[in-house]
Amino acid sequence: MPQPLFREFKHTLQKNVARLAYNSLLYGWSLSGDIPRQLVLKPADLWPGQAEKGRWLIHGGIFTLSDDQLELHNANWHPEEVSDAWIRHLHGFDWLRDLRALGGNAGRLAARAMIESWMDHHHGWHELYWRPDILGRRIAAWLTAYDFYGESASAEFQERLFLSLSRQVRHLARALPGSLSGLPLLHAVRGLTFAGVALEGREAQLEQALNLLDREIDRQISKDGGGVTRHPGDMMEILKILIDLRATLRQAGFPPLDKIQSAIDRMVPALRFFRHGDGKFALFNGAQEGEDDTIKYVLLQSGARARTISSLPKTGYERIALGKSILIMDTGRAPAYPYDVSAHCAPLAFEWSYGRDRVFVNCGSHPTQEDWQDALRATPAHNALTIDHRNVCEIHRDGSLSRKPKKMVVSREEKSGGILIDACHDGYLPLSGITHRRRIFMGDQGHDIRGEDNLTCSVGLGRVHTVSVRFHLHPRVTGSLVNDGKDVLLRLPSGTGWRVSCEGATLALDDSVYLGEGTRPRKTKQIVLTTLMDSDFKQIKWVCQKE
Repeated sequence: MPQPLFREFKHTLQKNVARLAYNSLLYGWSLSGDIPRQLVLKPADLWPGQAEKGRWLIHGGIFTLSDDQLELHNANWHPEEVSDAWIRHLHGFDWLRDLRALGGNAGRLAARAMIESWMDHHHGWHELYWRPDILGRRIAAWLTAYDFYGESASAEFQERLFLSLSRQVRHLARALPGSLSGLPLLHAVRGLTFAGVALEGREAQLEQALNLLDREIDRQISKDGGGVTRHPGDMMEILKILIDLRATLRQAGFPPLDKIQSAIDRMVPALRFFRHGDGKFALFNGAQEGEDDTIKYVLLQSGARARTISSLPKTGYERIALGKSILIMDTGRAPAYPYDVSAHCAPLAFEWSYGRDRVFVNCGSHPTQEDWQDALRATPAHNALTIDHRNVCEIHRDGSLSRKPKKMVVSREEKSGGILIDACHDGYLPLSGITHRRRIFMGDQGHDIRGEDNLTCSVGLGRVHTVSVRFHLHPRVTGSLVNDGKDVLLRLPSGTGWRVSCEGATLALDDSVYLGEGTRPRKTKQIVLTTLMDSDFKQIKWVCQKE
């Protein structure tokens, strides 16, 4: 049985076993026990909400995720045909921050009413809404916002709340780690940790959470500070969780955990690595730009002082910063399963910005729509090379990748005249016997960028192949064909001009799409270099120079 089908069969079997084990009166009875009367400690919430989102929630019953909105028409919390991202958002209760940011009695009463409504419908186990990663989010949100909605509530509400919390915490402790991995597992660990310090008599759950955390830090954070999914947004979420845990454990009087602090210290320079000149993230492996203020605030809360580094050798990225130019290149292998479910299929893809202007960008990702997410993971959605319009990797129905590059080789050479990155991958070897080597040089204080894409077939070319090299433009960059269609002239928002030309291929300006911010696709253009590979070696040269 192929590996993806076996995993799907195993996942279905696990779900069926969970239903049999948890969806019964006997299991519901087993969740009963001592109920705390108050919080021993209220974990601090370090992250601000947005009052405008809270206003939409109060006045229209409208939830906001990124810039997408959802009106929850039915009162039983069962939205129809929504993505998993929406389920996590609705049932994770992170939006309590927005009601708190709105402030006033209206926000407090709305929070209380919505928690009470949720408890009315979900007193017992549910395979989706009691999923461990969602449980962890919800427990953390209820505990950190308690002083806002709960302290002034009636004794009856408080009793119901602590009953529900104690049942959810018991189930979470029993369900972990289960089949969870990656960021979802860390969200579950955070919820269990918060419960362990905030609720009386939960020392065993705290110990369980810290043991899991100790293991997951080694699994999920590389020696160079990068995250196992190679996704900058995931890295920031992990960093936020670690900052939360550090603050809460300090608050509870525990001695500093060196492993948490060491991980934070490693992650901060790695996170800075992915920032362009506008302060936001490069778009690799499912990331969007993010918000400059949010990124700055997370880095501030980390308390770590570190300079931006130029290489993440373990995570697999290289960065060139000369003058106003910043170029970030993916030189690593795709993550192993199950960390590859948001990974892109574009080895050696890169992005380039000049000052605060993004110029060459990958197409991004969609926060809520899975169809868009799969399309934007494809090789042609990146500044990468494709052969016969095929993805380097194969994307399966469960989101995992196969036919991944097995060999990635990279070198970096820095001289007074500039910086050269030389990298190659064998991802197309199983399909066509071809190895791709990309060399990018930046010189003249960031005003001269030169590239070579070399294709080599070591087994004898069986047929002619179509080769395309793409450079997607940011929507705010305009491109026009000049010199009888041989060059493209780029005009940046700052007013500077750049000329792109090539050798060994035909140049064209085609339509593209950008999903680097929010949920609304923006039209843009892409430069496409096209040629035929009819011998065992093919070379495409391209240059981008400031006018």
